[in-house]
Amino acid sequence: MALQLWETLKEAITAYTGLSPATFFTVLALLWAIYYVVTGLFGSSGAPTQRSRDFEEMEPLPPPVQLGEVTEEELKQYDGSDPNKPLLMAIKSQIYDVSPSRMFYGPGGPYALFAGKDASRALAKMSFEDKDLTGDISGLGPFELEALQDWEYKFMGKYVKVGTIKKTVPVSEGDASGEAIEAKENEPAKPAEDSPSESIAAGSEQTPSVAGTQKE
Repeated sequence: MALQLWETLKEAITAYTGLSPATFFTVLALLWAIYYVVTGLFGSSGAPTQRSRDFEEMEPLPPPVQLGEVTEEELKQYDGSDPNKPLLMAIKSQIYDVSPSRMFYGPGGPYALFAGKDASRALAKMSFEDKDLTGDISGLGPFELEALQDWEYKFMGKYVKVGTIKKTVPVSEGDASGEAIEAKENEPAKPAEDSPSESIAAGSEQTPSVAGTQKE
């Protein structure tokens, strides 16, 4: 059976190529050798480039920079739009450097809209709506608060804390009115002018004396 297949193959080679089987396989071997040499030459020149690219991708990140206390407006500068600045994100007013996960939180990543913000409410609700991109967690249910706690534990264990968000205390109407009253009390008292009633009283006191003088 095998001998019959070999005879059939030799006849096919001769019929389609016009070469003898020995010549056909010799040419095939030469072509393979040429291909191997050419790919080896070009492959060796491209290998260092690929290794350099891998090295650049694996280059260690700079150490986290401690920011201290910043405002929410200042935190927006670290949303990944500037590649020279670290990528920061906050949970419950605690700021973390998420630069090691730039593929997730950087531009084009699935969680890019959380970068540069306190996304506590959005993480608790697993929401991607702009209205939930805030640190206000009032009104959340127990399951949402538990989910937020899990996120916080994850960030504490994986990323470096670099600062906190400065809380701005708004001035309420009660405080403003209290300050106005206090300022009014501290104003120097103005001398009171004679009222019409006091003038009439003074005139009535003087009238008897005039009448007595006439009697005398």
